[in-house]
Amino acid sequence: MRWLLALWLLHGAAAQADTVRAEDYDAFWLWSGVAAQPVLAQARSLYVLQGQISASRHGGVRLIAQGIAIPRLTRGEVWVVYRAHTLRWSEDIHRTLLAQLRRWRRAGNPVVGVQIDFDARTRYLGEYAAFLRDFRQKLPPDYKLSITGLLDWSSNAEPEAINQLRGVVDEVVVQTYQGRHSIPDYAAYLPRVSRLQLPFRIGLAQYGQWQAPDYLARSPWFRGYVVFLQNPARP
Repeated sequence: MRWLLALWLLHGAAAQADTVRAEDYDAFWLWSGVAAQPVLAQARSLYVLQGQISASRHGGVRLIAQGIAIPRLTRGEVWVVYRAHTLRWSEDIHRTLLAQLRRWRRAGNPVVGVQIDFDARTRYLGEYAAFLRDFRQKLPPDYKLSITGLLDWSSNAEPEAINQLRGVVDEVVVQTYQGRHSIPDYAAYLPRVSRLQLPFRIGLAQYGQWQAPDYLARSPWFRGYVVFLQNPARP
């Protein structure tokens, strides 16, 4: 009977879910290929993709520049985002990344930190935590460090594995979507997400589905939402 009740509750949450309207939020991801939207004028936090870090064909690692050209933003806070496909970064990668951060600040942008977007599988969280500790040492102390997190971390990872990130990262943005769409059973993961013991936000997909549970805002670690902006679907 318990599983029937759980299914009923999940179905009810899905039925009540609303379409994510970017206009209702004030923090956004701006990814490569996504056109600027009027809601950016109300942004208090902006996460801007600037490159992808991946293994090259010759066994090395390369940073491929992506995203918008360096803008001149005067309000809110800006996070420069790097999408990582490997954690084996060379010293050249670190130097290039830090040089990009300096250019953003010299242009007058209120850059507060770096976000690493890496899909770390639960069983490799220990390795990821070690990478982040090393990266934190290379990052100038006046920059914060943010990472994205997978929704299933809260269910599949040991608490100790996630707690390793406390004091290393300044926030985790837990993604409730995959690709461009909301994960259908995201509500099943939220009770444990709300019990995270480090600062976290919830990542939503524009035009996706979301129903905020009452208990989420009661967590002392909850810091709000970030919306992944998308181009409207073509008719």
